[in-house]
Amino acid sequence: MNVLELTEIGIGQRDLVGGKAAGLAGLVHLGERVPDGFCVTTEAYAKGVVPRAEVLAAYERLGGGPVAIRSSATAEDLPHASFAGQQDSYLGVTGDEALLQAIEACWASLHTVRATAYREANNIPHDRVRMAVVVQRMVDADVAGVLFTADPLTGSRSVSVVDAAPGLGTAVVDGSVIADHYVLNGTKESEHGCLSPARQQELRAAGERIRKLLGTEQDIEWAYDRDGELWLLQARPITTLFPAPPPSDKPGPRLYVEFGHVQGMLQPATPMGMSTLKSMLAGMLAAFGFTVEIVDIGGRLYGDLTDALRDRSTRQRLVKLMAVDFGPRAQKAVEHLLADPQFEPRKTSRKRNAAAMKTGPKAALGILSALARPERARSRVFGEIERLRRQPATDPATVAEVLDLLERDAESSTVTDAIVWPVVSGLAVSAALPPLLKGIASEDEIRTVLGGMPHNVTIEMDLALWDVARRAEPYREMLLNTPPSELAAAQLAGRLPDIGLDAFLERYGIRSAAEVDVGVPRWAEAPTPVFTMLANCLRVTDPEQAPDRRFERAAKKAESMVSELTRRARRQHPLRGRLASFFLRRSRELSGLREAGKFAGLYALRDRRRQLLLVGEDLLAKGLLAAADDVMFLQLHELRTVVETGADYQDTIAQRRAEHERELRRRTVPVALLSDGTDVETLLPSPPSHGDTLTGTGAAPGRVTGRARVIHDLSDASIEPGEILVTPTTDPGWTPLFLTAGGLVTESGAVMAHGPTVAREYGIPAVICVPAATRRVSTGRMITVDGTAGTVTLDAND
Repeated sequence: MNVLELTEIGIGQRDLVGGKAAGLAGLVHLGERVPDGFCVTTEAYAKGVVPRAEVLAAYERLGGGPVAIRSSATAEDLPHASFAGQQDSYLGVTGDEALLQAIEACWASLHTVRATAYREANNIPHDRVRMAVVVQRMVDADVAGVLFTADPLTGSRSVSVVDAAPGLGTAVVDGSVIADHYVLNGTKESEHGCLSPARQQELRAAGERIRKLLGTEQDIEWAYDRDGELWLLQARPITTLFPAPPPSDKPGPRLYVEFGHVQGMLQPATPMGMSTLKSMLAGMLAAFGFTVEIVDIGGRLYGDLTDALRDRSTRQRLVKLMAVDFGPRAQKAVEHLLADPQFEPRKTSRKRNAAAMKTGPKAALGILSALARPERARSRVFGEIERLRRQPATDPATVAEVLDLLERDAESSTVTDAIVWPVVSGLAVSAALPPLLKGIASEDEIRTVLGGMPHNVTIEMDLALWDVARRAEPYREMLLNTPPSELAAAQLAGRLPDIGLDAFLERYGIRSAAEVDVGVPRWAEAPTPVFTMLANCLRVTDPEQAPDRRFERAAKKAESMVSELTRRARRQHPLRGRLASFFLRRSRELSGLREAGKFAGLYALRDRRRQLLLVGEDLLAKGLLAAADDVMFLQLHELRTVVETGADYQDTIAQRRAEHERELRRRTVPVALLSDGTDVETLLPSPPSHGDTLTGTGAAPGRVTGRARVIHDLSDASIEPGEILVTPTTDPGWTPLFLTAGGLVTESGAVMAHGPTVAREYGIPAVICVPAATRRVSTGRMITVDGTAGTVTLDAND
């Protein structure tokens, strides 16, 4: 089948006609006004010769005359990749020979440099893509342009956005004219430009109609002809939008703040991981007396903080809470909404939280006990962690019993009071230092106090890997020149020499990047990142840059600063000085425990993952799953359905895997969303530009100049000693990179988050929340990181 009329194309024929033709045919079947046309199919492309007779016959049926010829590749107008402008179009083509040549040129455009690079960027295999071509009668356009059914910049689904210009719409699409711009909210139309209010209303209504019919936000090309008729030339999904929050039955608008970026996790959670995380987080918040609705948006955890923002008694405290627990980006977003009338305070019937009343006395006792006897508190913390590590696996005998156990444990917390209150105490004393030392110490000096912090399990892990690297020195060449994936396979097969890595993985193999997601393999299962980081350690040849020496220097500097600030405080006010001295010392004794709570929780996730994979292996053997880890793309109740009824969820799993893969490629995640999908940060005033200086938030003091190393994926994160790590975010699984990095720059986070905390403890400068850092800085670029000023300066001569 070489040529098909648009009216003949049926549902499910994308592979035959490509994305654009399938979309146009869909509009035709919906009754929309689309120019007549036909499609030269992918079967013709596969033969490599334009079917001359069939094409010219179809052209004659159109009546000849000028036509538009557009590419329609099978990898085009996809939900996650539009391919806008990546392949060629030809307008106003007239005559048989010109038509045939234009079709051949469209075919050839599949292999241009730009189209090839675009496919590679979106992980679309070249050998699976085929090209069809759409031929349509040209519209004699009076005015034309593009309609977005949602704002592609802010993400708002409450408005439509139109760009329009007189004549053909290609001038709007290729940016060769300054288009008239309209933001339509359905209330008042603009009187300016080439579109009348009536046409603005008609376009908005058409967009709404098509969006509802197709079920997703649309990017629509359109044209009005000389008779005033509206023609739709193309409709495809808007591929850049972050998913909108799920519908809520609560009064809107709602505010959702993302939890993961502070923990250094921007990648999406697997469905099973999300289910587990929501239960664990809800249970943890309830233990502290908080009730927050947790929702899944794009595979990320968001909390609905609307009620707290609208409550007079909590809205100002919420802004301060954002700074400590969610970071400066979230703080600025929430602060902006304080002045928004939609979030003005409302009367609420607040009830005293029974959980908070119950937790309060226990919390006070636990915190005071830790402050009074920090050494005993630490002993209990690490004793509990060791107990969890040594706890033997107790897997039930049957799959049904495993499911029962998983469901019982879904909302239980494994982080006991022995761990919780010492950790909270450490966080509290660190948070108390800035107000206590106001007028006595600068922010930079307080951060120095928090450097080289002892009793941190993540630092201990990093230094343990450094010890492995020193033992591995005799095998240096092998470890540096063999791909990490091959080394990982050899390690799992027991073919590597003993360099202490078995002991390292026995203790720290429960860790990984995005380790709070039960669906993610642990280092013990997939140690490729460990070998990548081990190679980074082996590249350190300067003894003074050895991580253990850097940590010791940071610790000595911190202890010296404690003494200095104590003297200053006592000179100003003796009583305040004694209090300052107490908190400064306790911060050194307790603040390092901040990583202990999360680390302890990983043992439960390890066991849960093992049990889920046991179920997966059983279902794989029965032919109900294609792979054991397919269980990670189901919810727990769905998994039980498969076990008990043999239900077929493989299509659902495949769809969720594809969605997960798409979200893994997303480079930016909004820290705050409104219920209509608006990214709150897009509403903030643009920060002032300072040429080659990027501004963020200083998180670890110091100043360093070095080559940038931009890294998105930990599995192949090679970094030379002294290079500055530039990345969207970091979690504990990334921190071994700090063993060799000269500095840290991130696009998100909070001062007290994992990455900046570890950076301070190694004494490397860090600047966080630098907008678009990974796009504005390229690997190899010489940059200066000033962790005190919160700036990243690009070398203008580099």
